[in-house]
Amino acid sequence: MKRSLFLITGLLAFTLSWADIKVVYHLSEGIPQASRAIGNIRNHLAADPTVKIVVVTHGLGIDFLLDGATNQMDQPFAGSVSDLASKGVEFRVCNNTLVSRKISPNKLLMETKVVPSGVAEVAKLQANEKFVYLRP
Repeated sequence: MKRSLFLITGLLAFTLSWADIKVVYHLSEGIPQASRAIGNIRNHLAADPTVKIVVVTHGLGIDFLLDGATNQMDQPFAGSVSDLASKGVEFRVCNNTLVSRKISPNKLLMETKVVPSGVAEVAKLQANEKFVYLRP
């Protein structure tokens, strides 16, 4: 009995170690945070190309996803966002932020998806879809 229990526990641990990892990166602080996040996400994908990554933005966190946005070195974010999206990274933008800041969804990069609420999206991903939370 002990041996069977040990075998089942080991098998479960092995199976869980190969489970799909899903991560939500939460951005709300603006361009410097977005620059850090882009680097973190690139490194994350290099270490684990199978990881599922969703970037959820609200408040100042949406700024890097606006058409023409640049980082602190005046380099556009559009290329990095497009490259990451081609690797399966999803970018979600809070509609509440768009409305309160009077920003048209047409100003967003085409790789983005508008969600009703950024914070509600983060909560849903964590609670219902078992995403790990990261805040760069």
